[in-house]
Amino acid sequence: MKRKKVVIALGGNALGKDVEEQKEAVAKTAKVIVDLSQQDLDIIITHGNGPQVGMIQDAMDNLVVMHENYKQIPLPTCVAMSQGYIGIDLQNAIKYELHRRGIEGKVSTILSQVEVDENDPAFQNPSKPIGRFMTKEEAEVNEKNGVKCIEDAGRGYRIVVASPMPKRIRELETIKTLVGAGHIVITCGGGGIPVADRNGKLEGVNAVIDKDNASSLLAQQLDADYLIILTAVEKVAINFGKENQEWLSDLTVEQARQYIAEEQFAKGSMLPKVEASIRFAESKEGRHSLITLLDKAADGIAGKTGTVIHL
Repeated sequence: MKRKKVVIALGGNALGKDVEEQKEAVAKTAKVIVDLSQQDLDIIITHGNGPQVGMIQDAMDNLVVMHENYKQIPLPTCVAMSQGYIGIDLQNAIKYELHRRGIEGKVSTILSQVEVDENDPAFQNPSKPIGRFMTKEEAEVNEKNGVKCIEDAGRGYRIVVASPMPKRIRELETIKTLVGAGHIVITCGGGGIPVADRNGKLEGVNAVIDKDNASSLLAQQLDADYLIILTAVEKVAINFGKENQEWLSDLTVEQARQYIAEEQFAKGSMLPKVEASIRFAESKEGRHSLITLLDKAADGIAGKTGTVIHL
C-alpha cells in the first residue's frame, strides 16, 4: 500500500520567539511529528521564520551601525541563516524523539531557494510582516525613515517587505530523493530563500515568500496527499470574534472562495492560509488541505477536527 505524503507547515507557535523558547517549542513539536511519522506517512516539514529572520536582520543591522567595516547583510542571506538556525533545532529535536522511542529514523534539513518573478507586482506593494511587533510610535519612526510598517491583525505594528508568489523550488529533486529514501525532510523554511534566475545565475532578491504559499507549491510538486497548515486555532471561523462566530469543519473550494469574497478572513493571519489551502486542494482530485492546531494534526487527518478544504 502506497504511503500517504503529508506536507506540514509549522506556524510560529510551534517554534517560539527566541533561542530558549525555540528549544522548548521544537521539543513539543517533535513529539507530534514523530507521532505522525509512525502512522506510515511520509513527512515533509516547512516552517515560518517571521520573528527569527527579523531578529537576525536587526542584529546584522546593528552590527553595521556599530562597526563601520561591516556591510549591510541582504535579507535573503538572513532568510538562509534562519533556515539553518531553525532547521538544526527542529532536526535534532525530531532525531532525539525518534531515539527516545527506540526508532531508527532519518531526518534532514535542506536549505532551499525558491525562485520568484522579479516583475511580480508584490515588489511595488510590500505587504509581508517580518520581525518583532512594535508600538505605533516605533512604527511611525520607521515610516519617517522610509521603512514601511503595517498594523498586523490587532497584535501591533511590524515592518513589511515584498511577498512575491513562489514559482519554482530549486532543490525539489533533492527533496524528492530524500523523501523517497525515508527521510523526514525539513525544507522551504520561511517560504524559502527568495531568488531570481538571472541568465542561469541564482541571485537573492529583497523579499520574503509566504511560507504557506511555498508549502502549497511544494505539496503540489511532491504530489502530496495532504497539506497541513498549523496555526493558533483548532478550526477556521467565519464572523470571527463576533456573537455569531461559527467554526468550520468542512469546506469546498467554492465555499472557501465565497467566504474570501465576503472578507471573512483577516489579511495578516488566516486569509493567506485559506488561499494557499485552496490552491493545493484544487490542484488535483483527492488532495486535501487541513488547517488546525499542532497537537490536533493527527486527529485532523483522521477527520475528527480541524478545517478540511477540498474540491
